[in-house]
Amino acid sequence: MNASTMVFYILSAVILGGALLSVTAKKIFRAAVFLLFSLIGIAGLYFYLNYEFIAAVQIVVYVGGIVVLIIFSIFLTHESGRDMKEPSMISNLFAVFACCFAAALTYLFIKEEHFNATPNPTLEPSARNIGTQMLDITRYGYILPFEAVSILLLAAMIGCIVIAIKLKPKE
Repeated sequence: MNASTMVFYILSAVILGGALLSVTAKKIFRAAVFLLFSLIGIAGLYFYLNYEFIAAVQIVVYVGGIVVLIIFSIFLTHESGRDMKEPSMISNLFAVFACCFAAALTYLFIKEEHFNATPNPTLEPSARNIGTQMLDITRYGYILPFEAVSILLLAAMIGCIVIAIKLKPKE
């Protein structure tokens, strides 16, 4: 086993370990920190694949944006230090069923797809080429995902504000 394979396995372990610990943590702040490690591992995977710009976007948008908003909303709530309630057995079974269904559906879609090489030459993954493609409105442009990321950040910010609002209990 060479060093490149070992780096891939280490990054995969960080991603999967962070994701697993994030969904099984009893305290919500720890879950957010484990999510942070998982997202940093994904950025490391992008760096491993020599996609520096996408890795930087991953760090800025998800690690710097989403996770920081989640952590701020956790600190602004009045029950941030308490344990989260245990999920019911029905919700656990539903989650397992949903994951298995999603994995099977993904497998079926990938199995039926025929991946053909394009006759067009590939672009060098530089920041200039990626920026041009992201803001292009033609068929191969990425303006729609670029706008979807901005809507995602807006939704996360609104969600954090809603979570952080402290309602007075009725007497």
